[in-house]
Amino acid sequence: MPLSRRTLLGLAAGVPLSAALAGCGTSGPGKGGGGGSGATYWYLASQPQEGVRARAVERFNKAHPKEQIKGTAFQNDAYKTKIKTALGAGQAPTIIWGWGGGTLRTYVEAGQVEDLTSWFDEHAAVKKRLFPSSFGAATVDGKIYAMPCETVQPIVLYYNKKVFDKVGVKPPESWGDIMALVPKFNAKGIAPFALGGQSRWTNMMWLEFLFDRIGGPEVFQAVFDGEKNAWSNPAAINALTKVQELVKAHGFIKGFSSITADSNADQALLYTGKAAMMLHGAWSYGIQQSAGGDFVSSGGLGFMTFPPVEGGKGDPSDTVGNPGQYLSISSKASAEEKKIAKDFLATGVLADAEVKDWIGTGGVPIRLGTEKLLAASKDADFLKFTYDVASKAKSFGQSWDQALSPTAAETLLDNIAKLFQLSISPQQFATNLNAVIGK
Repeated sequence: MPLSRRTLLGLAAGVPLSAALAGCGTSGPGKGGGGGSGATYWYLASQPQEGVRARAVERFNKAHPKEQIKGTAFQNDAYKTKIKTALGAGQAPTIIWGWGGGTLRTYVEAGQVEDLTSWFDEHAAVKKRLFPSSFGAATVDGKIYAMPCETVQPIVLYYNKKVFDKVGVKPPESWGDIMALVPKFNAKGIAPFALGGQSRWTNMMWLEFLFDRIGGPEVFQAVFDGEKNAWSNPAAINALTKVQELVKAHGFIKGFSSITADSNADQALLYTGKAAMMLHGAWSYGIQQSAGGDFVSSGGLGFMTFPPVEGGKGDPSDTVGNPGQYLSISSKASAEEKKIAKDFLATGVLADAEVKDWIGTGGVPIRLGTEKLLAASKDADFLKFTYDVASKAKSFGQSWDQALSPTAAETLLDNIAKLFQLSISPQQFATNLNAVIGK
């Protein structure tokens, strides 16, 4: 999820023009700002996450006066385009922020990022302090090409408790409950679900959960493994059909296809009470908290995992989303830049102060042993919920657009938009996606 975003994922809000232009120096971003003066690092914009990233760099720079890192923030979709272009031109930043998975594989196959396997062998303590599950999306053909970082971000079903009380209904415990709630909210002039559909990956989260709840993780795993016609699995067709039934029932905010997640317009619909529910990443909690006034502090935000689908094979404890975020090192960087980057991975990433920063945003860092810090937070309920979901899930599916190659992911997102706009059928969707399996 470019969660999203990944993929997901859609963390990005506005970034000052000066910051966006800062990555376009005449010496080329991969050249350390000219004269070998240090390393460069590109990451996503949007508060409160951007501030945590920037402060981690500031602390490292202060502690290492001879090893400086220059950070630059970009909006989510702009970042994806810019990093791809920079890598292709041999001008990538020293440190590359990413989602792991299929995109990382393309970097590896093009020889664009460092193999960090032996580095992790030499720095075993660094590896041991991170969630073991976070390394899956950092690994390509048995070798580690990225450092897991930041937070674990399962996809969460959020709801506005005040709106539910006003309408006199309870949170859904099944897919049937979801469909039954739709007309009740619509009758009161409240959109059942907020959705930033123009961003496409936000729609994807619905399919990720429906595929899992109906058919289990094996359904998407078959796609990932390159099995022929995997998208035509009956459970997949059932999931695609169900999401179109929700669209036809006016389950989503009117005009959702023109609403962007990068602007956080979908988030605002929930905390202002214009929508009753929203399926989104764990990062949404921090956005609701920072942008929603007293919405969170007054107890207005409810949260739960996606409910089961009647007759489905999936385990209700399964989740999807981002098992972590990932930092790679450009293979084209100078020896000096690579040393600075590796020192940052060893001592700067998820240091104690950064861990506290992430917890302060309502995030659960992927560092082990943080339970006491989580429990002491003002957001303890949400953090414990997130930690439990992530640690107890029998399957933690990576956001599809990150798990797949960029080519297959673009076809996926394009067809998801068409599916939600009802311009293609579930069968057409499956046919179009089967054509790019393994590409």
